[in-house]
Parts: sequence; structure tokens; C-alpha cells
Amino acid sequence: MTETIRLERDARGVVTLWLTRAQKHNALDAQMISEITQVIRHLGHDASVRVLVLAAEGKSFCAGGDLRWMQANMTASPEERGASARALAEMLEAVDICPKPVIGRVHGNAFGGGVGMISVCDVAVGVQGARFGLTETKLGLTPATISPYVVARMGAAKARRVFMSSRLFEAEEAVALNLLAKVVPEADLDAAVEAEVVPYLACAPGAVAEAKALIRMLGGRSDSSQQDATIAALVKRWEDEEAKAGIAAFFAKEPPPWAL
Repeated sequence: MTETIRLERDARGVVTLWLTRAQKHNALDAQMISEITQVIRHLGHDASVRVLVLAAEGKSFCAGGDLRWMQANMTASPEERGASARALAEMLEAVDICPKPVIGRVHGNAFGGGVGMISVCDVAVGVQGARFGLTETKLGLTPATISPYVVARMGAAKARRVFMSSRLFEAEEAVALNLLAKVVPEADLDAAVEAEVVPYLACAPGAVAEAKALIRMLGGRSDSSQQDATIAALVKRWEDEEAKAGIAAFFAKEPPPWAL
């Protein structure tokens, strides 16, 4: 039984995983990270599943990491901080290596880790009016554990345009940055997702899984050494005074000390 996500399955073997922390804009906390990881791993080994759709309830697709969760990690022991960062990295990896095709249904805004979630989908469709941003540096953090997937998705040159500045960008720019495959009016979103799902239902599931594994092998996606480096980078930021000041300023609704 899960509390932060729910599953819908149709007769074709299409499973939709819904993020359900709508009141928190689907921000990722320890429980949601754990539930997503466990469910994705299970679905990846379920022969009856043909396609996985990643979707979300509420106004936002995913607001990134829950700042209360991050704040708690700042005061945790080094071992606890490392375990939390690794759990986040392993969740992203679980989606990325899932042998099923993963289609992102991006109905609203996505920031920080939400951009990371889109980046581990095989294809993502978004709605007009949605906004996106790698907003970590504004808080004194870095897009650490999501970085291999974001850079692989955008390419280094395009990632430089948004990776460090915390600048927000619209859905149309998200297409130009390779984050989204297409942008449609909200009324057309489900039809656009269905158009991505249907071709897979004519394909051999084993061949699809092996083709996806080939892309990962040839595309230079994250390996264990990169994952360890990004985990260490996130933990280092959690320990830094900039991050502590940035998150404290966010909750106090005040500008951080570096803001001009």
C-alpha cells in the first residue's frame, strides 16, 4: 500500500503511476522517493506491463525535492545524509533503467528534481503554460543527483543555458532544450500521451527492453562512479552554509543573503 503515489492499469498493460502529494506540489520526500523506487522496480519485472506513464495530480507535475526533507538532512548524521542522497539517486536510476518505455505526462510546472524526473522518461509531453527550472542554485544547492540525466537529455551546450542560473523557462523552450518532445493544449494532453503509448503495443516487449538498454549503453548515461560523485556533491551542499541560509530564507519568505 502506497500513500504518495497510486497506480492505474488498463487492459492493454498500460500502467499510469500518479504522484499524489498534490498539496505539496508533488515535492519529493523520503517516503515518495522510497515508494517510487519500489514500485518502478516491481513494474519493470512485471511481464504484463507494456508501457508506463508517469503523471501527477494537482497543479504541479513535481516541485522538486521537499525543502523540509532537505532541511532535515542538513541536521542529520553524515551517514543519514549519505543514505538520503543515495535514495534519491537510486530512484532516478530505477526510472532510467526500467525496461518498460516510460512516457512523461507533464500537466503542470516542474522544478529541480521535477526536471530530473522528466529527464529519466523516454519521452515527455507537456502542456502549454507549464513552467520549468533548475532552481537549486537560488537556494544555495546544486542539481547534483539529477545532473547526469539532465545533461544527457539536453546535451551539455543546452544544459549550460539553464543548469546554473535557476532561470525559469516556458514549455516551448523546454522543447528546444530537448526536455519535452512536444507541447500541446491541456485539452489535448491525454491524446498526445496516447499517441506515444500506442506504437509500443505493436512491438515485442523483450525487443523494446533490449533496445532501451542499448541506448543507455551507447548514450553514456550515469554509471556507479558518476552516481557516487553526484551523491557526494549533494551531501556537500547540504553541509554548506549557503544552502542552510538559502533554505532558511525560503521558509522565512525573505531574500537569501546573496540576492541583489
